[in-house]
Amino acid sequence: MNLCKQCGYHLKMSSSDRIELSIDPGTWEPMDEDMVSLDPIEFHSEEEPYKNRIDFYQRKTELTEAVQTGIGQLNSINVAIAVMDPGSHE
Repeated sequence: MNLCKQCGYHLKMSSSDRIELSIDPGTWEPMDEDMVSLDPIEFHSEEEPYKNRIDFYQRKTELTEAVQTGIGQLNSINVAIAVMDPGSHE
């Protein structure tokens, strides 16, 4: 489960993998899949422009947003969860 066999360090896990591991099979119903990050206030950055960073992470993670939200079941209990993808903000 993404653990280093040498030291026990918890390695990164994508939000999709975490959802698959946590939520009962066949119960995941994503929410807000059409939501996308924008830059309405034209955030200024001395590094790469914010819009370029958004585009880069969207391509890298194949997600439109840094957080996946949805409902499903965890051990047959209805839950709503939000899971941030570690690849969206490295």
